[in-house]
Amino acid sequence: MPVGSTPELDQTLQAYDYSLPETLIAQTPLVPRDCSRLLVVRQSSHEHLIFQDLVTLLQPGDLLVFNDTRVIPARLLGRKVNSELAQPVEIFLLEPRQPLTWLALVKPGRRLKPGAQVEFGPAEHPLLRAEVLATDEDTRGRMIQFKPLVEQPFEDLLEQVGEVPFPPYIQDSGAQPEQYQTVYAQHPGAVAAPTAGLHFTPELLDRLQSQGINQARLTLHVGIGTFRPVETDDILQHNMHSEWVDLPAATVDAIRATKARGGRIIAVGTTVTRALEGACQNGPLTAWQGRTNLFIYPGYQWRVVDGLITNFHLPKSSLLMLVSALVGRERLLALYKDAIAQQYRFYSFGDAMLILPEAVIGKRASDQLF
Repeated sequence: MPVGSTPELDQTLQAYDYSLPETLIAQTPLVPRDCSRLLVVRQSSHEHLIFQDLVTLLQPGDLLVFNDTRVIPARLLGRKVNSELAQPVEIFLLEPRQPLTWLALVKPGRRLKPGAQVEFGPAEHPLLRAEVLATDEDTRGRMIQFKPLVEQPFEDLLEQVGEVPFPPYIQDSGAQPEQYQTVYAQHPGAVAAPTAGLHFTPELLDRLQSQGINQARLTLHVGIGTFRPVETDDILQHNMHSEWVDLPAATVDAIRATKARGGRIIAVGTTVTRALEGACQNGPLTAWQGRTNLFIYPGYQWRVVDGLITNFHLPKSSLLMLVSALVGRERLLALYKDAIAQQYRFYSFGDAMLILPEAVIGKRASDQLF
């Protein structure tokens, strides 16, 4: 459910729109990763640097929190069983519901009614079969049950027959699947990458650590909802998608220790922000596993996060509204306007923004959380 509101909130969807030339939608990642541009947002000014400058922009004692989810090969191309033409079928996995049972989007949907079966792998020796169990009204997707046809774990078969999906706005990319994973990706489960983390290299992580800038991790499995724009004219009517979170005790301890000595919590991406803020909506920050559907927009009272590293987000998206809650909607749109004028690269493979704690105007919660 939506959290927080102020009289100054502009809750009309149109207020979060902007125009972006298609030429600025990055189609390929930069090499090395940390050479992307970085728009640094200060209290009353901003400057254009590069991502490697992060070492000098953060302070010893700060804590960077990363999302270590790993993108799974969620896009499967197969063929319908018992079809004269062996009709091609695409299944896009969204999330597991039970062992070997997934919620998925399918194409063409009209041909995949309950009872339909799809096979994957070589036609002569298929590796995996899927049966449509039911239609899911909330997502317009399908409940799919898989059956391995060879003696291999499902996860191994998924690696063989599936592919890592790129976002729908990436149409002409020579990127390799591993370039759509963070260098610290560990726990499979996401269908999209936490893209703010794509800028980090092992060398940059080491340099940050050597400067006394600490690091901690959590897991939020990014869902397909991250690409979907808000569609309600009144943003307060938006039904936020939920995502699975694992916030370990070690990360909670690191956050508590950082706060106690006056350090700052810098979230690497909007997914980390949602995970940390979602974990303390009902009380003090503690280790936690569960789902969050927290919708953050201007007027939100911040509980954990002090600053943010983030990419540039789609118009009318919940992610744009989250970042607006940190720096204000009007200022954020002005920053985007300047980034466009400066020919920044946008979206998943694009450039980044660092919002320093001094730039945050969002209110802080008064309750004791640490």
